[in-house]
Amino acid sequence: MIRTTLIALTLITLLGAPATQAAELSPTLEKLKAAMAMDHRSDKNTARDDNREPLKAMDFCGLRDDMTVIEFGPGGGWYTEILGPVLQEKGALYIANKAKWLERLDDLLARDFMSAVKKHPIDIGWVSDEHRFDVGDIVFDMKNADLALNIREYHNFDTEGAAKLSAALFAALKSGGYYCIIDHTRRHMESDNAENGRRVDPVDLIKQVQATGFQFVDWSDMFFKADDELRYEVGRKTVTGNTDRFALLFMKP
Repeated sequence: MIRTTLIALTLITLLGAPATQAAELSPTLEKLKAAMAMDHRSDKNTARDDNREPLKAMDFCGLRDDMTVIEFGPGGGWYTEILGPVLQEKGALYIANKAKWLERLDDLLARDFMSAVKKHPIDIGWVSDEHRFDVGDIVFDMKNADLALNIREYHNFDTEGAAKLSAALFAALKSGGYYCIIDHTRRHMESDNAENGRRVDPVDLIKQVQATGFQFVDWSDMFFKADDELRYEVGRKTVTGNTDRFALLFMKP
């Protein structure tokens, strides 16, 4: 009996806590999980949940339900539709993009549970032949944001445009506020080519963001994909939905 107990205790020590305990979520992540199951989400969007893993991503970014959050480049609203309900009671979500592009989310924002979400038009456009943003004088009408999100959009900037956005977010965040970036990984020091235009060298990105005043805080390999050779365009059939991505967290001192 004693020997059996010792073996059991040894296994617990080696294997760690039970799975039920390891899977325990914070109140904010419980809200996020509930939002992911809401009826307003399309089948197309829910089909991407396993790949995007928003619970892990937002846990890494430090999301809390009482935060003022800036989401740059909400696109079709994949993150907006699940962040809005989380922040509805105690927080706020400002979605930042060109005014015309934000109009595509009007139907979503008209729902009662999206009352915490506000459109924040910024001076930005698109250069089609260069496949990048044309960044003007970006100004955010706040100085006390807690968290800024830039998810799969950094690759659409050239160095100057990325610096403008980072500087604007730095000004909008309060001291101690976070800037979280997730994007497709490019091989370090690889020059531009026809296949890597939507990939980013994370080392270069860290240097660029630090140059605007942010402190590097943390990184995560939650989106590491061993079979993404970092060779091909992220939209190729052999790669899409399975790209290696980095997650980086910065803080305003």
